[in-house]
Amino acid sequence: MSHSDDAPAPAKPTDIPKAGWFAISKRAARQFKQDNVTDFAAALTYFGILAIFPTILALVSVLGLLGKNQTDNVVKNISAVAPGGVTNVLTSIIDQVQGKAGAAGIALIISLALALWSASGYVAAFMRASNVIYGVQEGRPIWKTAPVRFLVTLALVVMLAVSAVMVIATGPVASQLGTAFGIGDTALLVWEIAKWPVLLIIVSLMFTLLYKACPNVKQPGLRWVSLGGVIAVVGWIIASALFAVYVSFSGSYNKTYGTFATVIIFLVWLWISNIALLLGAEINAEAQRERAIQAGLDDDVEPFAELRDTRKLDEPQQREAAEAADIRRRQMGS
Repeated sequence: MSHSDDAPAPAKPTDIPKAGWFAISKRAARQFKQDNVTDFAAALTYFGILAIFPTILALVSVLGLLGKNQTDNVVKNISAVAPGGVTNVLTSIIDQVQGKAGAAGIALIISLALALWSASGYVAAFMRASNVIYGVQEGRPIWKTAPVRFLVTLALVVMLAVSAVMVIATGPVASQLGTAFGIGDTALLVWEIAKWPVLLIIVSLMFTLLYKACPNVKQPGLRWVSLGGVIAVVGWIIASALFAVYVSFSGSYNKTYGTFATVIIFLVWLWISNIALLLGAEINAEAQRERAIQAGLDDDVEPFAELRDTRKLDEPQQREAAEAADIRRRQMGS
């Protein structure tokens, strides 16, 4: 079923009527199961684990340039949103890394290279997952996907490093500025409150970057992509809080896994986090589908979005993509 062919595509998400949002939610819930999102989240968790050690090594190396014991502040802030087992695992990894990162400069260069290489595997896995979510094949040749993987990975690592440095470094800076302007500890108090929204914005930007760059479909605009980023961050916070409460009041993990409980809790938390990330991608995909439906596209047309590239596809797939593009032009008038 489609809307009038004369209807323009909504310019922004708020232009979609309530009935459209109900349809988006219904389809996203259905596709969440059909796309095997939980399985893809498990794969992302695996690649995330591979990237954690070199990323933490890079982080500890950066903090080593700023002074000793700065990592304690990072762990403290992580513990505010993550289950206790997650904090224990990260503390153990950081302790091991600190014992091996003797030369901060050399360790920083090596660890950054390892972090980028390992994290690029995560980005590649997210590319595959996002293509499944949008119902498209990867049509971009490797000479186009490889630079995207590297640049997205580099941007994610930089934003992660900025987040960590911001948490541990800007508190003292805020205190010094407060003293300089004669407002005492007010600046520090303001920062302690403001840093959490700032960090959430950075996380949302990280999610949005993945949503924008990874799938082999052209996106209608940043405001449509950032929609999933906001929803994913909110879902991640709620899921993390509920999981932390469950772990705190349930002894099932300790009874079942014994000394391995903290590691299992950490893995489950990463898995839940990746589910939230992929849920945001599902919302984005279905919002883009609804945008096309509002503009006149039949709701059974696949793929519903224009592909970035089709050169890697075989001949039948290219023909199918061309036929879908022709249908979109006729029904949507574009």
